[in-house]
Amino acid sequence: MPTQDDIRAAAGRIAPHVRRTPVIRLAPAETGLDAPLTLKLEQLQVTGSFKPRGAFNRLLSARVPAAGVVAASGGNHGLAVAHAAQVLKMKAEIFVPEITPEAKRARIAATGATLTVGGTAYDQARQASEARAAETGALIVHAYDQEEVLAGQGTVGLEFEEDAPELTHVLVAAGGGGLYGGIASWYDGRIEMVIVEPDECPTLFVAGMASQPMDVPSGGIAADSLGARRVGTLAFEIMMRQGGRCVVVKDDAIRGAQRWLWDRLRIVAEPGGATALAAILSGAWAPPKGALAGVVVCGANCDPGSVAGT
Repeated sequence: MPTQDDIRAAAGRIAPHVRRTPVIRLAPAETGLDAPLTLKLEQLQVTGSFKPRGAFNRLLSARVPAAGVVAASGGNHGLAVAHAAQVLKMKAEIFVPEITPEAKRARIAATGATLTVGGTAYDQARQASEARAAETGALIVHAYDQEEVLAGQGTVGLEFEEDAPELTHVLVAAGGGGLYGGIASWYDGRIEMVIVEPDECPTLFVAGMASQPMDVPSGGIAADSLGARRVGTLAFEIMMRQGGRCVVVKDDAIRGAQRWLWDRLRIVAEPGGATALAAILSGAWAPPKGALAGVVVCGANCDPGSVAGT
């Protein structure tokens, strides 16, 4: 589990390469909720998601061999690693499954990284990437289950607390759990974490019910970004140690959150990026009396025309 010192060190390390994303406070009249809602606009991050924080921290913390780096991803992590490698002048090989949208594939390829597409889901891309790393000696940059990656993602929590210290609850979408694990490590039990997952890929929800990581199906509209088959060991251990409410939402609620962001705020978010907000807008999670909730809008890598109303 990364410590606050680890996360502070990561923040200093990656500062030249990432953006400090803004927050926006919404009054109850704007949301229909009983209390204000604060959004962390991480979809404005470099490459369009929170992922460069962990990617840069991993690359800058490790000794990278001449063979470069290898990563598997549904798209956002691969793009972040490819971008970080380009900035730092390192070789990168990125493995993505067939479900990765063409828009994400094109952006990865545009960095100069070697892109390999294969398999129907993230887990198959991960296995292929690990085999390639064993062959070449390249450094693996895991999408969500490395301490350096979690420490980098934890800088989202550091910034959120500095900019919105009044929050009592933070809602965050989860696939493998890297963003949740990093933010929860920063707050270290001082606020309540609400973990939100699509009901077609509920890795943390199932792991919590079973008290151990379990393989789950990977489907639905957010599978390219939240479609890990099994929660990461680090995120699971953090959840077991700190607790945290797990909530699942349906695809219709995610689409509704995407439309709401566009209609009310003119923000384009991909399905995974809108998943945490879907929980509070749909009523899947209701803030308790007196709660001051914050939501991380974590990604925007989609065709803007795919968001209804654009």
